[in-house]
Amino acid sequence: MKKFGDRKDGVLLKDIDSMHFITPIIFPNRADNEAFISERIDLTNINKYLEQKNAENPEYKYNLFQIIVTALLKTITLRPQMNRFIANKNIYHKNEISAAFTIKKVFSDTSEEALAFIHSKDTDNIETVHNDIFRQVSHVRKSVSSKDKTSDVMDYLNKLPRFISKSVVSLMYLLDKHGMVPSSLIATDPYHASVLISNLGSIKLKSGYHHLSNWGTTSVFVVIGEKKIRPFFNEDGTYTMKDSVDIGLTVDERIADGYYFSKTIRLLKKLLENPELLEKSFKEEVDY
Repeated sequence: MKKFGDRKDGVLLKDIDSMHFITPIIFPNRADNEAFISERIDLTNINKYLEQKNAENPEYKYNLFQIIVTALLKTITLRPQMNRFIANKNIYHKNEISAAFTIKKVFSDTSEEALAFIHSKDTDNIETVHNDIFRQVSHVRKSVSSKDKTSDVMDYLNKLPRFISKSVVSLMYLLDKHGMVPSSLIATDPYHASVLISNLGSIKLKSGYHHLSNWGTTSVFVVIGEKKIRPFFNEDGTYTMKDSVDIGLTVDERIADGYYFSKTIRLLKKLLENPELLEKSFKEEVDY
């Protein structure tokens, strides 16, 4: 039941410690409170897992991106503070867990991009996420136009006289601050997802820092880099060359403390380096 102070997209958190109450008041802008975390993932087990899964489903292939999306959604499910956001100097817990990413219709300079959303449930796992991503990617690449509602609104505003469009956008920014933007206008806006993902590896780029945005409610941005053979060092200084991927995470440091972030990253790495765990439902706990 919605209570006083709640938004349509989140529940106002009242029983919080004094630091998390004061911090959003002193530091109100999300983009001013970014913490960047970089992790290198050993792909040895993922490669074996994908080989096994795709031998069973040769025409309906699983891939690294689907595994990473699934691992992120399960991590946020089991580490709920990662699904918080701060707006109007208050801290909220999102009503749902979701992931957003863009899809290139064709890999060319002039190709259109479309937005994809995964709205997860506690009962989801790698299979349901794989099917959802496959369905959305197939739809975008087969459709004549890849435009969505959010893009349609932006295109319309771009056609108006500048003083009118700027005023409308400023009003929407104010409404967004109070959670009052019509749901239909932001249903496909990636900056209202739990986590926004950019797969730079698909275009042969390294992972790295990406800023957060003061617009919207997204507190976590993840950049996936290019797969490469890299050295993994042992304690004695020796090393082994392994297939790997670098992942960069930018988080709003106000939603949790450093220890909570550390355990969250530990869980994410556990899931990625043991992908068979993703066959269990999101709500099932993992020892890490």
